[in-house]
Amino acid sequence: MALVVGRGFLVQPCSSSFICKNIYKPLSGVTNTFWPTRPGTTRCLTRTVVRAQLRPTWLPGLDPPPYLDGSLPGDFGFDPLGLGEDPESLKWYVQAELVHSRFAMLGVAGILLTDLLRVTGISNIPVWYEAGAVKFKFANTGTLFIVQLILMGFVETKRYMDFVSPGSQAEGPFFGIEAAFEGLEPGYPGGPLLNPLGLAKDITKSRDWKLKEIKNGRLAMVAMLGIFVQASVTHVGPIDNLVEHLSNPWHKTIVQTLANSGS
Repeated sequence: MALVVGRGFLVQPCSSSFICKNIYKPLSGVTNTFWPTRPGTTRCLTRTVVRAQLRPTWLPGLDPPPYLDGSLPGDFGFDPLGLGEDPESLKWYVQAELVHSRFAMLGVAGILLTDLLRVTGISNIPVWYEAGAVKFKFANTGTLFIVQLILMGFVETKRYMDFVSPGSQAEGPFFGIEAAFEGLEPGYPGGPLLNPLGLAKDITKSRDWKLKEIKNGRLAMVAMLGIFVQASVTHVGPIDNLVEHLSNPWHKTIVQTLANSGS
């Protein structure tokens, strides 16, 4: 069984390589560091081969599939279902993960902020999972749905067209705002609106920023899953759960909460 030592080496015992010598007499010019044996006896030693691991994987010691060569930001060889074997499908899955990550990061930030405002009494807003049922006075639900459908449909269509033909959506007039986005590459529009700090002016040299974004996005997706489960079990917001836990840390934990919900 292959074992990982630290992060950079893979230690793999080679059981087929045995060295059997009489180590009672040291070799010429070599200091014998082994314990001596009786004359005429032999001792078998196993040889351990240490080879460098090219990159870290999601499961230590696991060889990643050949189509995940580490060139993608955040590629740790995780594809148990083999969804990325087709190169074209892999490109689309990369874009899909980016979009889901960004929505998850916005969702987590929005839920925590609005829940904090509600719990502290600063604003009288509903808990996040009931916000969709709120009636707005300035427009009815049907109108808002149609407007959102049109706007989101337009944006997603433009995104897909840019994925099919990179850079094509920066050409042609659209109220003269194309320059505000400055498409860098599919999935990274940039510009003063989406990259106001100019952190990734040269997208080809921004691998570290891409890696940080996808890591934070994956963490946010896991957090959203946790928030969904928490709301289903406790029927309150995450800040409410945090306040309850801090009021009695030793008895108000996830273990007690799950135990009480099942009883």
